[in-house]
Amino acid sequence: MRKINTERNLKMADHYNGSSQSSESLVNIPPIKFTKLFIDGNFVDSVSGKTFEAIDPRSGEAITRVSEGDKEDVDLAVKAARFAFDNGPWPRLSGSERGRILMKFADLIEQNIEELATLEAINGGNLFSLCKFMEVPGAAMRLRYYAGAADKIYGTVLKLSKGLQGYTLREPIGVVGAILPWNFPTTMFFIKAAPALAAGCTMVVKPAEQTPLSALYYAHLAKLAGIPDGVLNVVNGFGETAGAAISSHMDIDKVSFTGSTEVGRKIMMAAAASNLKPVSLELGGKSPLLIFDDADVDEAAKFAFDGIFTSKGEICLASSRIYVQEGIYDKIVNKLMEKANAWVVGDPFDPQVNQGPQTDKNQFEKILSYIEHGKREGATLLTGGNRIGQKGYYIQPTIFADVKEDMIIAKEEIFGPVMSLMKFKTMEEAIKRANDTTYGLAAGVITKDLNVANTVSRSIRAGVMWMNCYLLLDVGCPYGGYKMSGFGRENGMDSFNEYLQTKSVVIPIHDSPWH
Repeated sequence: MRKINTERNLKMADHYNGSSQSSESLVNIPPIKFTKLFIDGNFVDSVSGKTFEAIDPRSGEAITRVSEGDKEDVDLAVKAARFAFDNGPWPRLSGSERGRILMKFADLIEQNIEELATLEAINGGNLFSLCKFMEVPGAAMRLRYYAGAADKIYGTVLKLSKGLQGYTLREPIGVVGAILPWNFPTTMFFIKAAPALAAGCTMVVKPAEQTPLSALYYAHLAKLAGIPDGVLNVVNGFGETAGAAISSHMDIDKVSFTGSTEVGRKIMMAAAASNLKPVSLELGGKSPLLIFDDADVDEAAKFAFDGIFTSKGEICLASSRIYVQEGIYDKIVNKLMEKANAWVVGDPFDPQVNQGPQTDKNQFEKILSYIEHGKREGATLLTGGNRIGQKGYYIQPTIFADVKEDMIIAKEEIFGPVMSLMKFKTMEEAIKRANDTTYGLAAGVITKDLNVANTVSRSIRAGVMWMNCYLLLDVGCPYGGYKMSGFGRENGMDSFNEYLQTKSVVIPIHDSPWH
């Protein structure tokens, strides 16, 4: 393993360390208003009375303490959600009335954008500007999208044989357990809650233990919007306890989970061992981006760089494997190095910063261990590879070249700011290597040749494929995994249908002149 441009890396690290002012001079941090569990329309302490720390990844210090839910608390939340579904008004309202309430929910989110974005930045390390102008407004947009679908739940008329008439009904699936990841707390909350609520389901939501604060605020706004008690419940807690209780609960009708493949397996096993509840799993990724010789170098380098380093690489869809055709490989490498040298890591409240801290200490240490694996296995470290400072969870954008498919950094999801660069000769070779993974969440191709773009798009086994762009998604665009990246779809009407089930109604028609 050889290391390139050591002096430049050291200068870059110094630049990062001095790049950001303290957040106190940049934004007013509001007091934390909601720290308890939200069950049956009320904020309550956990049955055990236990709490745990919510951590600020900028410093590694506690922001506040939140109630720690356990099996007993999940039981109470499920009981409230079951009563609300079986006896309450929510699934019995007209679709237009549910939609009206969800529209009000969206309005309330927009009225509190500043505070919600601040919670996301201090608890998750995401850029304040990204939260304020994209993630939190995106939650309101997602609510309005599904609010518009709530009164458009249609069955079909069936043409049956003999003297029978039939039709189908689309009915809400029931009580939904949603287990969320920590990388985009707001987006993940509403990517599940918006379609489930619009469909008429009730919910028990477990936010990630690293990032519970915004979910509790959204529960508060849901009540203000008029969502009835028991319909939306939020139980903070850990996966081994609260998450396991949701997965195995006999009175939950469906579980939707986003997170690691390892935990996804456990959820499937728990669902099967309990009441055979259906599950939706959006799991890990190791997504390839293929750049061909005819690509615009500046544009391709931007797509490749932003595809992995946006939001500090904590994106399941990230383009962590970059395959570049040999004719422009050196040019792409130079452009990527330029971008890395200009990339500013620091306090997420600083508008000059491009990358905040990793969300969690465990993930921070895991990323650094993967970087060490890359060095030991013989990949060429082009830039980065180190933590920044001694306080907080900051890591330099890291680029490895000469990566082989059998290296750990090429096979396993790192979920951090680490790019693996690889060179290829032919389209056939690139497709084969891109598919040489257990994952299949996303992929991309950059080329001016439409035939190449179409061939690659139809050959790579992934749930979403970007052509001459990357990481562009819309609420109307479904995405999900192939292979070990899971099953089920988020976004679009595909996601809406995940929370509905079909009932067939058959009626005999006696002495009908028509069959």
